[in-house]
Amino acid sequence: MTVTVRFAPSPTGRIHIGNARTALFNWLFAMNNKGRFIQRFDDTDIARSKQEYADSILYDLHWLGIFPDVTEYQSRRFEIYDAAVERLKAARVLYACYETPEELDLRRKVRRTRGLPPVYGREALTLTPEQVAEYQSDGRKPHWRFLLPNFTSDPLQPERTDVHWNDLVRGEETVDLASLSDPVLVREDGTYLYTLPSVVDDIEMGVSHVIRGDDHVTNTGVQIAIFKALGAEPPVFGHHNLLTTTTGEGLSKRTGALSIESLREDGIEPMAVASLAVLVGTSENVTAAHDLNALASHFDPAATSKSASKFDPDELFVLNRTLMHHMPFEEARDRLMVLGISSDKAEPFWMAVRGNLDRLSDALAWWRILSDGPQEPAEFSGEDRDFLNQAFDVLPEEPWNGTVWKDWTGKIKETTGRKGKPLFMPLRLALTGRTSGPELSDLLPLMGREGTLARRP
Repeated sequence: MTVTVRFAPSPTGRIHIGNARTALFNWLFAMNNKGRFIQRFDDTDIARSKQEYADSILYDLHWLGIFPDVTEYQSRRFEIYDAAVERLKAARVLYACYETPEELDLRRKVRRTRGLPPVYGREALTLTPEQVAEYQSDGRKPHWRFLLPNFTSDPLQPERTDVHWNDLVRGEETVDLASLSDPVLVREDGTYLYTLPSVVDDIEMGVSHVIRGDDHVTNTGVQIAIFKALGAEPPVFGHHNLLTTTTGEGLSKRTGALSIESLREDGIEPMAVASLAVLVGTSENVTAAHDLNALASHFDPAATSKSASKFDPDELFVLNRTLMHHMPFEEARDRLMVLGISSDKAEPFWMAVRGNLDRLSDALAWWRILSDGPQEPAEFSGEDRDFLNQAFDVLPEEPWNGTVWKDWTGKIKETTGRKGKPLFMPLRLALTGRTSGPELSDLLPLMGREGTLARRP
């Protein structure tokens, strides 16, 4: 059996790091099992789903390094769902209901006052033909519920019915179908809710493993029943914990909280996002993986905690700096060219500055300092100005090699008697305009003698 997974967001907004966690769990699981990855858009909500969101989701996935084997849209598969509905109706497990939302809400309140769980009481099963005809004459259209197999002979007398599965992440799980309402699969207007198309597609597409957030655990008991009603063997399920903000709030596509797009625009590297999205809330240390292959070697669904994990954006910046500080020039070259850094100095420049970058785009500021001098020249005391004049007087002649900084500062010590911070800090300020940064021994050969003299106060 070929392992087949799917990532199935609704294209109603930009995906956030929590969505990316689900996509990456599926992608890495497929990688480790030489399987297939299906990108499926659950876009049956025609009013809210937009192609621009689907396109942005694909772009975000590609940026993260996820390239689906196939892309599907549920909005193009309604005939398949219609056929499944007819099969369920023929099996007498899909039944018409005519209650309004207000009537349903009132019934739930009544059940609560009686100490009963607020589940649907299957009153629609007791309707007479005359009552149905009256509803229809009033213009009411039915919604359709799936009859859960939680009874022996009388559906009005549900009894405890446990559905068990061995969860890929959480281990043994159980859901009691008697504690749930029969789910609505088809709305009054004939459109589908999430549940039925998801099951039908998983069957039709040969999905072997469904890995998703643990907010779907209860849904799984219902879906397993629908799989069996359609004569299919349920896939293996895995439910990972959810990410929240540092204040414990859930993430949402609608609010754009921590969207992949916003993180990318903020200069965060894809592997910083992927590393934190996958490893936070697991038994693994959260470290920056260089690529998805390396991350896959640390990925174990069963190592995920059962409780929600707080996502701290500050951790992203720590991982981002780590990736910057170790990024080889070959990986940075094209992106440096986009910034306008393309010369025979680009490689030594990158090796000199990468250890001081939070984001790759920060390299541009250092390139401008290297090319044009300090952006804001420093102010010096009269004593430091005299010191710098003496220092620049003993600047070595070219040609320069890797020892020019050592040679120059050695002569400065002899000439001025200064050493340590009083020697190095005025030089750093004169050369770069900053109090910290790359090693001056690396920058000086890139400036050249003429460029260095041009920084003389």
